[in-house]
Amino acid sequence: MPGVTRRRRTAGTVALRVATTLALLLALWWGLVALLEPPRYVFPGPADVWDSYVRQWPMLLRNTAITAAEIAIGLAVGLAAGAATALTVAATPLARRLVLPVVVATQALPVFAIAPLLVVWLGYGMASKIAMAGLIIYFPVATAYAEAMARVDPRLIDLARIAGASRWQLLWRIRAPGGLPGLAAGAKVAATVAPIGAVVGEWVGASAGLGFVMVNANARSQTGTVFAALGLLALLALATRALADALIDRLLWRPDA
Repeated sequence: MPGVTRRRRTAGTVALRVATTLALLLALWWGLVALLEPPRYVFPGPADVWDSYVRQWPMLLRNTAITAAEIAIGLAVGLAAGAATALTVAATPLARRLVLPVVVATQALPVFAIAPLLVVWLGYGMASKIAMAGLIIYFPVATAYAEAMARVDPRLIDLARIAGASRWQLLWRIRAPGGLPGLAAGAKVAATVAPIGAVVGEWVGASAGLGFVMVNANARSQTGTVFAALGLLALLALATRALADALIDRLLWRPDA
């Protein structure tokens, strides 16, 4: 199993590099605070943020779970909608000409302009945050998968046509599986940006979640709590990307890779 061993070594190397980078950033942060001595409400030190974790851990954990659920469901919704749109675009040239401009136009709208409307339509609960995360995820998945299917080796398409394959057989047996590397690339990008959608939705209007915690703490000049929520959000983003990488590598792994 040389491929599995190589991937495990790569994962271990990446984990060591991430840990080293975090340790260096923490040392730099501590040094800056010790040297400049800024007010705590402007720039708290590592000890202040750790104190926020200790004092408010149940509240932070509860809101982290809510944001994580919004990210997970939004990721599933965005992946499904993006893949369905890509398959529609790849089905016929007419669908590509009609649907793709609409997809690009929706991505050109600023997410901060759409988020208040989603809150009005879907309320202050999780639905509007899931929709926001799904919208941000949708575009990279749809475009990456559609472009990958459009770039499938034309010799395979010609060979299948000579063998009598119909349009739908070409789509399901040649284009859809041939575009999976593009879908995987889009899914990895989606996993990285999914937390942005959930938190933007929470900033605009929410009653729970890490974005809600940051807005309330910032209004009370509780900068340590804002930093603590940011740290948890970063961990969520890293965990989401690592999980996506692991699942995609396992699903697309080939014995000869």
